[in-house]
Amino acid sequence: MSYNIEEITKEKFSKFGDFINPEEVQSTNINLNTTKSYFDLANIEIHGEDKRVRINLFAAKKRNFPLKIDMLENHPFSSQVFFPLGNNPFIVVVCPANEKPNLNHLSIFKVDNGFGVNFKPRVWHFPLISIDDAKFITIDKKNDEGNLEIYNFSNDEVFSIDV
Repeated sequence: MSYNIEEITKEKFSKFGDFINPEEVQSTNINLNTTKSYFDLANIEIHGEDKRVRINLFAAKKRNFPLKIDMLENHPFSSQVFFPLGNNPFIVVVCPANEKPNLNHLSIFKVDNGFGVNFKPRVWHFPLISIDDAKFITIDKKNDEGNLEIYNFSNDEVFSIDV
C-alpha cells in the first residue's frame, strides 16, 4: 500500500480527534492584559471509574526515515494529546476508532508550526514520530492500566513513510 503525507487541518483530522491550533481560537486577555489565553484547545476524554488526568513530558528522539510502520496502538479509556514544546514538526499516522484498524481508512499528517493533536479514545495511531529531537507535552489517563491496545501488522500490511 502507498500513502501520502498530508498537511493537517481541523477538518481533515476531525474524525480522529482535535487539531490543536491556537491561531484558530479567539484569545482572551487575562492577568491585567499581561497574558493572552487560548482556552479549551482540546476535548480531553477520560472513561472508567478513575477520571484522573496526567500531564507528561516526552523527550522524543528524531526518527530515522524511511520509517517502517508495522503496528498501531489505541487508548480505549482516554484521549491522548501530543503537543510539542516549540516549533517541532511531527508526523501522525492514524486510523478511525474500530475493533481493529482498517488500513483502507488510514491517514498520515504532518503537524507543523508548534501545533498539536488530541486523539479521541480508541483512535488507532502509531507512536510519536518526531522529525527532530524534541520535547512534547502529552495528556492522558493517569491510571493507564488496560489503556493500551496494540495491533501488529501482518507482513503484507507493513509499509514505510519518508519525509
